[in-house]
Amino acid sequence: MGMKCAITGKKPVRGNHYARRGKAKYLGGVGRKVTGITKRTFKPNLQRIKVVIDGKVQTARVSVKAIRSGLVQRPVKRKPFQMPTL
Repeated sequence: MGMKCAITGKKPVRGNHYARRGKAKYLGGVGRKVTGITKRTFKPNLQRIKVVIDGKVQTARVSVKAIRSGLVQRPVKRKPFQMPTL
């Protein structure tokens, strides 16, 4: 399955982490210096949720951005059986 969104296709991307020291010039310092650069990964915020795909309820890993923007159709939760009132 991997770390990939089932709806948007978001997946981890590579980037850098910059370690800096010093005081910014606008605060009266001589400026910020980069003291180290290391590789890092930016991971998508994936959640396991139940989703309606092609009319069937399936569990999928979906990014929170897709959930909040309404790209995902959630299944209808039904109440348990109750006796009819007479």
